[in-house]
Amino acid sequence: MTDILDLIQRRRSSRVPFDPDRKVAAEALKKILAAAAWSPTAHNMQNFEVIVVDDVAQLRAIGDIKAEISDVFVRENYEQLSFSEEELRRKKTGLLAAMFPPSWRDPNMFARLEEVAYAEGPSFMKNTIRDCAALLLVTYDSTKRAPASEGNILGLISLGCVMQNMWLMAEALGIGAQVLSAFSSERIEHETKKILSIPAHLKIGFALRLGYPKEESIDHLNKYLRVRRDVGDFAHRNKYGSRID
Repeated sequence: MTDILDLIQRRRSSRVPFDPDRKVAAEALKKILAAAAWSPTAHNMQNFEVIVVDDVAQLRAIGDIKAEISDVFVRENYEQLSFSEEELRRKKTGLLAAMFPPSWRDPNMFARLEEVAYAEGPSFMKNTIRDCAALLLVTYDSTKRAPASEGNILGLISLGCVMQNMWLMAEALGIGAQVLSAFSSERIEHETKKILSIPAHLKIGFALRLGYPKEESIDHLNKYLRVRRDVGDFAHRNKYGSRID
């Protein structure tokens, strides 16, 4: 049995091309969905549905959705970037700027963000979706919520638990995974729901892109610097400011 902390530490976002010739076996997919089924959800509502997309034509149709990269995302993403491994190790949070397109890490380009976003949006969808073995769309019923949970915060936490369970199971099975938040944007969600006949009352929370990284991408994944704060940086005992070593 894999140690759970080791599995949590190994889990990563596979922001790399997948091998289009390697499919996710039906048995592995069932285990990932079973992990979703046993996710803790507020009031045990289990207020989610998962649409598994592994048909090549459907994946191509989703990849062809015309959408812009959000200028808000690009600006706020820039604020969280580190421009060297030394800086990232010092901050212990965020990502390396080198992981993103040049236009996303150059403030001189921000004046042209609308133009850049329109040009790069379509290629982002196509390049991200076209080579995945399966795309798992996680939806929820926005008309329902757990008792006394204004803003549905407990429901959103539940979706996070579903995400984590599926992601950890994929990692345990040696399957690469990447969470895609773009599907919750109005334009992409609208077009995706039409393609997949998703009822109007269901909202797309996120998508999980599954596949096996290409051989040439594995070294890149292994070299990708991952940082986390030490426990003493965020944990307090009995009162705020009393750090736990």
